[in-house]
Amino acid sequence: MTPSQPMSQAMPAAELREQDHAAIADIVGIKEQTLFQRFLASQAFWVAIALFVLVVFMTWLEPSFGTSSNVTNITRNFAPIAIMGLGMTVVLITGGIDLSVGSVMGLVAIVAGLLLTWHQPWYVAFGAGLLAGLACGAFNGFFVAYVGMPSFVVTLGMLSIARSLAVVLSGNQMLYQFGPDAPIVKAIGQAKWPLREPAGWAPAWMPEFSSHFWVMVVLALIVGFWFNFTAWARHLFAIGGNENAARMTGVPVDWIKFQAYVFSAFTASIASLLLLGYSGSAINAMGTGYELRVIAGTVIGGASLMGGYGTAFGAVIGAAFLEVIRNALLMAGIDSNWQGAFVGGFIILAVLLGMQTSGRSLRGMLEGMFSGKHK
Repeated sequence: MTPSQPMSQAMPAAELREQDHAAIADIVGIKEQTLFQRFLASQAFWVAIALFVLVVFMTWLEPSFGTSSNVTNITRNFAPIAIMGLGMTVVLITGGIDLSVGSVMGLVAIVAGLLLTWHQPWYVAFGAGLLAGLACGAFNGFFVAYVGMPSFVVTLGMLSIARSLAVVLSGNQMLYQFGPDAPIVKAIGQAKWPLREPAGWAPAWMPEFSSHFWVMVVLALIVGFWFNFTAWARHLFAIGGNENAARMTGVPVDWIKFQAYVFSAFTASIASLLLLGYSGSAINAMGTGYELRVIAGTVIGGASLMGGYGTAFGAVIGAAFLEVIRNALLMAGIDSNWQGAFVGGFIILAVLLGMQTSGRSLRGMLEGMFSGKHK
């Protein structure tokens, strides 16, 4: 074969046909995978298995771990992270990232808390807090989608802006005198269902799931439905897979990316209002560091930092896994400062698993490095 001779001319026709058939067979094989097979291949499924094994082991090691009261605490603690993870998943699918969610939580809590201290009705206060959060999301979405700035830069800026506004508006003080609607606000954040006997019908062994948990369940079901049955989600995944190709096929890329950041701020606002009701107070430091926990949970649950993939189930199971790890460390008597090391290790492991499933294996990368051929 001469250097200028096309590969197709030098290669026998039979071999070409064989390669064509192999490629077609690969595509057909992917298309013919059942829902169960795709579920088994997902990272979220194996994280769920690891979570189950960890729960069983910790219950055997420390019986108090599996008590209904501890399960109640775990589900209440991870639910706000999972709620925010649903919004973060939508952003990650587009190939972006939202670093401002923790600061948006603080701003929303302060805005709602201020109106409550001014004796405004709870729904007015909550509505104002929600609007403040949506404004932050609209700011992020506008500069990312329509101006074309990197999401990392825009949301990092909003992280500082929202936190600074929260400090200024609160006068750097805790807000807790919520006026006549304070009992309603606390009831929203502290509600549980089902209630155990004798106040309710649930037996003593059944956990009392918080309002945070039930809001998370409802939102996860809604987002899961979107991801599987709507054209909006198909456009969302198309943007994450290849934004230029999606734009050429008529997908309203800018509008959908804008909506993704607004939805991320919406979920952060909902989580903030629930925590406001649970604690009965508003502090400008609410949500500090939560952006890292939310991103960690979504990545561990299988969302791709490169865009194009993510699930509602993964956002929930990733958040649950992190909280169980934290709770298990405390139960085992291990210094809680080690939690960051465990979380960091799991993030790296999750990304490696994602590379394996996307066809870019760690083994192939290492072989390329040692052979001088970078893949």
